[in-house]
Amino acid sequence: MRMRHLGVVTGAVLATTAALPALAHHSFGAEFDRNAPVHLEGTVVRFEWVNPHSWLVIDVPKEDGTITQWRVEGGAPSALLRRGWNRNSLPAGTKVIVDGFMAKDGSPRANASGINFPDGRSLSLGQSGTGAPYEETRGEASGEGSSEQKPE
Repeated sequence: MRMRHLGVVTGAVLATTAALPALAHHSFGAEFDRNAPVHLEGTVVRFEWVNPHSWLVIDVPKEDGTITQWRVEGGAPSALLRRGWNRNSLPAGTKVIVDGFMAKDGSPRANASGINFPDGRSLSLGQSGTGAPYEETRGEASGEGSSEQKPE
């Protein structure tokens, strides 16, 4: 009887553990609102090079002078590597302009559709398949009309 009980408990623990990665990953629509675009201009605090998504943390000043810290989701490090990025591509203090989509829960989180710099350069944060309204019309799917450049 003990062996059977031990087997059931062990099976439950293994099943729960196996499900954790699936719980950690989510679809765009589960977390972000494609009908709530956001435009953020701020300064990089840090760039988190983690799986399954990278995170860009930026300080965004408001009109009243206060600062809101935003967490911006990007693509997986493997997708960013294919675009020429590395973990040091966005050092703290870099000025950025991020266009993306607001978190459904209203928190200062967004999913980035792109990053621009004050000098006119632009980069993709490696996201694809977001279902964003203008995703294909920007020419990214065909490679036309993109001003994306590799990070320096």
